[in-house]
Amino acid sequence: MPMESLFSARERELQQRFAPLAERMRPRTLDEIVGQTHLLGPGALLRGMIEEDRLVSLILWGPPGCGKTTIARVIAEQTRAAFVPLSAVTATVADVRRAVHEARERLGQLGQRTIVFIDEIHRFNRAQQDALLPAVEDGTIVLIGATTENPSFEVNAPLLSRCRVVVLEPLSDEAIRSLLERALTDTERGLGGLAVEVEPEALEAIVNLANGDARMALNTLELAVTGARRGRVTVDIVRQAAMRRATVYDRVGDVHYDTISALHKAIRGSDPDAALYWLARMLENGEDPLFIARRLVRAASEDIGLADPHALVVAVAAQQAVHVVGLPEGALALAQAAVYLALAPKSNALYRAYEAARRDVAETRNDPVPLHLRNAPTALLRQLGWGAGYRYPHDEPDGIGRQEYLPPRLRGRRYYEPTERGWEARVRERLAAIRARRNEPGERSGADEERP
Repeated sequence: MPMESLFSARERELQQRFAPLAERMRPRTLDEIVGQTHLLGPGALLRGMIEEDRLVSLILWGPPGCGKTTIARVIAEQTRAAFVPLSAVTATVADVRRAVHEARERLGQLGQRTIVFIDEIHRFNRAQQDALLPAVEDGTIVLIGATTENPSFEVNAPLLSRCRVVVLEPLSDEAIRSLLERALTDTERGLGGLAVEVEPEALEAIVNLANGDARMALNTLELAVTGARRGRVTVDIVRQAAMRRATVYDRVGDVHYDTISALHKAIRGSDPDAALYWLARMLENGEDPLFIARRLVRAASEDIGLADPHALVVAVAAQQAVHVVGLPEGALALAQAAVYLALAPKSNALYRAYEAARRDVAETRNDPVPLHLRNAPTALLRQLGWGAGYRYPHDEPDGIGRQEYLPPRLRGRRYYEPTERGWEARVRERLAAIRARRNEPGERSGADEERP
């Protein structure tokens, strides 16, 4: 055997021996993969494509430790294509072009296709992604990209349109437990050759802390076994090994927006318990408290409005409290506001009113302000009729203006229609009385002569 081949074999052996447990236990066949049955179970489309070796370019999108890289490597093992891995962190445009050139030569000389696997493809800039586009489009390469970020935002549209996006889910507790038990009994790649006992409660603690992340679960198990006293892994050792719960929270990614959406919807749905949970989940994962405060202010007007006018006061007070004292003290101010908003009567009448007014601004002609409503700070403007005919509402017996305050084209338009919930029920009565007085015959003035 050539010396180079011997060295490569030795190198691979050493890499396997000293690799982390998660790497050593990585599944090598489709049947070894746990979870993702919607993609790889019997009769699933992706499994059939792999088994029949009729691949298309894929973007594997899912949280950390769900199997993206594993699936790519299994595809490489079970198809007749050459496999070229690139890391988006270190690869350059020149590396991409070199891989494409070699793939084209391989296809022309050997008739063999090439799978180019790009881990963390969301880190590729536009130039790097554009360098892939012609080769993906003409079939020179089969691209498999792995990403934890939403490809709709991180992969450019031309490349995305030529790939099938495959969504992977976090692994279930059952799948994580199965992987851990396999590692404990595998004598070749796992921990089966060690004289160690893992308490059932300790195993469940790892499952719980992993949050569906297989890599985190296996590496925590390995560290716990290494630090086991008298060959026994306890819950306390697991907690020391894990140090923290695995999290998929990202302050700039989809989870960031999904979680604030969950908080907002819990408040809208009048569920203070869920509101507190989602609030804590964001704060404990390092979310910017002022980002949360801004959403609470929004919810106070969008979903409560005048059904409880104090809701906006409470939300703004919480925002100010966080601004002044920061965390952790400000967390309770946010919690107080979130619970108050969740318990408050709900109305989106104000939101609907503003949206209707906004549509009229966008979709109808923006006529000049009627003359009687204009400010007239100079003699010239008064001579031109600005402010003429304006009636001061405080001079009316009931303080209600009788004039038209909308542009002539929108006369009579109604935007705000209060509900009968909370304080807005009183607003509804008041508004009905105002509209009745303003619509009394012969009471309007100051706008009729301006109607076109």
